[in-house]
Amino acid sequence: MDSRALRVAGPAILAAAAFVAVLIGLAVGGGAQPLQLLDPGPVVRWGLPVVKLLVNLSAAGMVGSLVVALFGLRAGERPFDVALDTASVSAAVFTVTSAITAFFTFLNFFGAAPSAGAEFGQQLGRFLVETEAGRAWSLTTIAGALLTVLTFAVRGWTATLLVGVLAAASLIPMATQGHSGEEANHNTAVVALALHIIAAAVWLGGLVLLVIVRPLLDRAAMASLVSRYSSIALVAFVVVAVSGTVRAAVGVVSPENLFSAYGALLAVKVVALLVIGALGAWYRRGLIAKLGAAGAAGVFWLLITLELAFMGIASGAAAALARTPPPVDTALPEDQTPAQILTGATLPPELTMNEWFVRWDIDLLWLFVAAFGIFFYLAGAWRLRRRGDAWPVYRTVLWVFGMLLLFWVTCGPINAYQDYLFSMHMVGHMLLSMAIPVCLVAGAPVTLAARAVRKRDDGTRGGREWILWAVHTPFSRVVTHPAFASAMFIGSLWVFYYTDLFRWSLFDHIGHEWMVAHFLISGYLFVLSLIGIDPVPYRLPYPFRLLTLIAIMAMHAFFGIAIMMSAGLFVPEWFGAMGRTWGPTPLEDQYIGGGVAWSVGEIPTLILAITVAIQWSRSDDRMQRRRDRQVDRAGDLELDAYNERLADLARRDAARS
Repeated sequence: MDSRALRVAGPAILAAAAFVAVLIGLAVGGGAQPLQLLDPGPVVRWGLPVVKLLVNLSAAGMVGSLVVALFGLRAGERPFDVALDTASVSAAVFTVTSAITAFFTFLNFFGAAPSAGAEFGQQLGRFLVETEAGRAWSLTTIAGALLTVLTFAVRGWTATLLVGVLAAASLIPMATQGHSGEEANHNTAVVALALHIIAAAVWLGGLVLLVIVRPLLDRAAMASLVSRYSSIALVAFVVVAVSGTVRAAVGVVSPENLFSAYGALLAVKVVALLVIGALGAWYRRGLIAKLGAAGAAGVFWLLITLELAFMGIASGAAAALARTPPPVDTALPEDQTPAQILTGATLPPELTMNEWFVRWDIDLLWLFVAAFGIFFYLAGAWRLRRRGDAWPVYRTVLWVFGMLLLFWVTCGPINAYQDYLFSMHMVGHMLLSMAIPVCLVAGAPVTLAARAVRKRDDGTRGGREWILWAVHTPFSRVVTHPAFASAMFIGSLWVFYYTDLFRWSLFDHIGHEWMVAHFLISGYLFVLSLIGIDPVPYRLPYPFRLLTLIAIMAMHAFFGIAIMMSAGLFVPEWFGAMGRTWGPTPLEDQYIGGGVAWSVGEIPTLILAITVAIQWSRSDDRMQRRRDRQVDRAGDLELDAYNERLADLARRDAARS
């Protein structure tokens, strides 16, 4: 197919396949059936999923274009500008369709008929401001309008990166809608759907951009871009597959429920995604390297066209699936316990020794962080070893152990009980901010990436270039400075627990994810400033590092004692209202948590102090060995100069006498 023809036909094939799939899916699944009460009418019933489909497709064009531009194209050249223009047009469509979705969602909720009256406008305004669904779509629309302007205005690397992050974040409110917001496993469903939406947007939007920029690149440049996109798509496929499986499990509950309209639509989506994955594996393994040849290029772009068609089918099925009732009622029961009202889950059994080994509460976000962290680190270490470069085994062991510990803290018994026991929350805090960073910093990931990731020489930025850019930014110089890292590490303890941030982390799952990331990053930066070997602009001399540690240890102990002496309960409307009948009382448990912060939290600090002392000793030894080598080569110049000065003074004294 001709390049310019494919540029038009590719997106058209995607949209047509998606439109047909969503209409068939609504007919089969019953997602557009009339409601017995407050029926909004056929326009809303059929129009809402179609408009949501357009939201998803335009979101893909927006996010995918930005990601591929950042990792595959060169800023300042025509293809990069076209990618940002594509993102801008997609953002404009995203804004309009999000606004229409908000309006249709209002009509669907209340079964209201559009009217020019003041009462209708007031009801719409209250819906957009006071309800969760209304606020989510309002935020999405505002973010889309902002992104429309930004993607049109920016053209540089840094600005595009910031816009790309904002574009991905703008998709998160969408994940709170649909069935996920009403289900018992609300947090799991929301995280899975958010990851699913963002990864699918990167995957689909990147593929569309390949078709759009094809006429602007020669065969060699196109082959390079496709290879880079293929790596991004592979990661996105893994995230889509795993998150989609988790999201489906929440809705289906048990295997026998697959034999339903909901299960049939799910099967269509799964088959389409498997076909796309197989096509991607085919051209990744065999055709990309031959893309410069005319015959191979024709086959490749035929596969891309086929892949777009199946992506359209998957997108349409997903839109219909979101409107199809699950085969079982997964909503919370009417007579909810206090724990179910607060957390959306049933109260776990009493924390016994057995629960430390069998209780799991998987957080999909941190599962991916740990899994990808281990995979890419091992791949980098293996690449160094294959080319004959040394990489210490102990660094690999410590990194893998730190990532496994991160997985256990965020997905194991600590995560399962931290909403109910303040002491378990504090155990997780201490491990996230102190124990895990010690292992990760010792792994020296930046040094490994700088040595293992291939350097690009065509002006684009890959993983190595972006990592080194981040290390040398003014922002990095500020946050890695020992004074800032120490202040953030100890100051965030008081700010977090003695402000509404702690309450936010309990009542909002986004707040919980922010809390985990903040503790982990603040601890990592603090440890990096003390014992890291990865490059940072400035580190304190060893004596001052030990003094910093002593001061931090004292303030940390004072923080724990302050909690133990507290007569009031942190967030009493949470821990005091949980309805827990086993274990210590909430106030006793808070006292235990303070003891954890005081005692257990000092163990990693002691390890840090010992490590700093060892590094100090080794630094002195290295300095002495360098001095010895210099003396062996040229003599002790300082001692010779000193002796010469003494001899000169002696001669002067002798002359005077």
